[in-house]
Amino acid sequence: MQTILVAVHLLLAVGVIGLVLIQHGKGADAGAAFGSGASSTVFGSQGSGSFLTRATAVLATLFFATSLALAYFAMQGTEQPNLMGSDAASVTQEVPMPFNEVPVTPKAPVEAIGRNEVPVIPNEQ
Repeated sequence: MQTILVAVHLLLAVGVIGLVLIQHGKGADAGAAFGSGASSTVFGSQGSGSFLTRATAVLATLFFATSLALAYFAMQGTEQPNLMGSDAASVTQEVPMPFNEVPVTPKAPVEAIGRNEVPVIPNEQ
């Protein structure tokens, strides 16, 4: 059902784009007023304005309806997250494996604490 709706949505989008590109702009009326052969057109002497306008409005309304339907289907397919971002029961936390050898840092001598001296750590070689 959703695949068919997406296909119809794409066809409507192409149709709306095509109808908008076919329509004449506001500046085209001045040229048609001086006898540009409007009576021999497919849509008659009145022009294609009303037909194309109505067809564009119908396709735009159908495009809007399919957009809403696709948004509804998209909402039905996903879970709504709770305040914590996920369900607390399904959260699994990985515990890192302990290292076999943990590096030990030597402690500073007690005499160096509280003075302005930097404790010296002996090199272990």
